[in-house]
Amino acid sequence: MRKREENVMTVREAGKKGGMRTSQTHGHDFYEEIGRKGGQKGGPKVKSLIDAGKKSLGGS
Repeated sequence: MRKREENVMTVREAGKKGGMRTSQTHGHDFYEEIGRKGGQKGGPKVKSLIDAGKKSLGGS
């Protein structure tokens, strides 16, 4: 087994550090925009694919 280095950052610490840096460089508006994008489900193409799949299975 390898010895763990004392300066190793945990995944949680790395995520927090990255989030803090992103916050400093991009600001509040950036988070609002990616929040809007994350809230959108698919779009017309995804809807048409779902509808086609349901139709092929005999669903409505």
